[in-house]
Amino acid sequence: MRIAVIGAGIVGVTTAYELSVDGHEVTVLERRPSVAAEASFANAGVLAPGYIAPWAAPGMPLKVLAGLWSRHSAVRFGAGTWAATPWLWRYLLACRKAAHARNRSSMQRLAQYSRERMDGLTADLQLQFEQTRGFLVLLRAPRDLARAQRGLALLGELGVAHKILDAAACRAVEPGLGAATPLHAGIQLPNDGVGNCRQFAHLIKSQAQARGARFRFGEEAVAVGGGASPEVGVRATETREPARSERFDAVVVCAGHEASRLLGPLGLRLPLLPVFGHSLTAPLRHVEAAPDLGPRSGLMDERYQVAVTRLGQRIRVAGGAQIGGKAGHIDRAALTTLYKVLNDWFPGAADLARVQHWKGARPMLPDGPPVVGPTRTTGVWVNLGHGSSGWALACGSARVLADQIAGRAPEVDTQGLAIDRWG
Repeated sequence: MRIAVIGAGIVGVTTAYELSVDGHEVTVLERRPSVAAEASFANAGVLAPGYIAPWAAPGMPLKVLAGLWSRHSAVRFGAGTWAATPWLWRYLLACRKAAHARNRSSMQRLAQYSRERMDGLTADLQLQFEQTRGFLVLLRAPRDLARAQRGLALLGELGVAHKILDAAACRAVEPGLGAATPLHAGIQLPNDGVGNCRQFAHLIKSQAQARGARFRFGEEAVAVGGGASPEVGVRATETREPARSERFDAVVVCAGHEASRLLGPLGLRLPLLPVFGHSLTAPLRHVEAAPDLGPRSGLMDERYQVAVTRLGQRIRVAGGAQIGGKAGHIDRAALTTLYKVLNDWFPGAADLARVQHWKGARPMLPDGPPVVGPTRTTGVWVNLGHGSSGWALACGSARVLADQIAGRAPEVDTQGLAIDRWG
C-alpha cells in the first residue's frame, strides 16, 4: 500500500518505520526541516512504563487548585485558558477513580509493550544512542509517600518491579543527591530508565529510509480527505502557494495537537489540547574532587513533577504543565521551578553558563491514553494524543497501528485506545 504519514515526531517516525518493515510504500510529510523538531526535541527522556499514568487522577483537581497559589506549581494557566474549558470538563470526568484505573491500565500495558519493542529494535538494529537503566522517584516527606500508595498498589497488580527505599538507600543509588535537601524515601524502578528521544528518532528515520520510506521535510499537510484513495492537500511550509492534492491508499495522522485542524473537517473532533512543558539542558561539570556530580540515570521529584535525567555528559531537567499561553514564549516561572529542583538535588552539577531552555507542546487527550487505529472515515488512521508519554509509548503504538493496517491482531490488548471512545 501507498501510505502517507503526517508528522515526523517520535510517533510519526516509529510509525513510518513499522509500516516500511511491513513492505508498504511510505511517504512522511513534515513541516519542520527534520524529525523530532517539536515535542520530541528536548523532552525529559523518561522510559518508565511502571510510572506511566494519566494526568487525570483522583484528587488531582484539588491538587491543581491548591498549587495555583504556589510559586512552584506543577500546573500553570496561561493566556487563553478559557478556550480549554470543554477539555477541562472532560478532564474532571476522567479523574473519577474507576476511569483513572481503567485509563492507567491501558497506558501501562501499552508502555510495557512499547519498551519491549524498543529494546528489541535497539538490539536487532544495533542502535547506539544515549540511554541508561534505572529510575528513582524521590519523596521529600512522609506525606509524599502516603500519596503514592494508590500507585504502588497498581504497580503490584501489574507486576512492575519496584522497591521502596529509605533515604540512605536512595543516596546509595544516586550518590550525587544533595545532602542538604530533605529526603524521606524513594520508589526504585530498576527495569525502567531514560534515553535520548531525538537521537533515537534520527536513527529510526535512517532505518526507515533504508527500507524505502521517503521523508519530505518542509512540506505541510493542510487537508485530508477519506475514501478508497484518500487525498492529502500538501504545500511547502515556507510559501503561500496553493496546496496540491496527492492520493494514497491510506493516511496516518501523527501530527500532534495540529491533528485537530486536519480531522475536524472530517467530523472527527478529538479533544486534543497542547499542554506545554519546559526543560533545561546543560553539560555536566567535571570536578575531580567530586566525581559523583549529577545523576547516574533518571529521577522524578514527585512533589514538583519534575524529572532530572542524565543524557551522556549532559543533565536535563524537565517538567511542568502549562495550559494556554504561546508556544514561542518561555515561561520564566516554570524555569524557576526547574532550577529549584536542579539545585535541590544536584547543586553545582551543571555548567549553567551553557544551559539551553526549551518549551514544547504535548498533544494531550483529557483522559490520558492515546488514540491508535482506524477512524470512521475510510482510509484515514490515527496515532495521536500521547501527551507527555509519547517517547515511552511510541514504539508500541507504532507496531499496534501497523498490525491493524495489515489486518493482524496486535500483540497487546488495545482496549481503551480506539478513537470511538470519543464518539
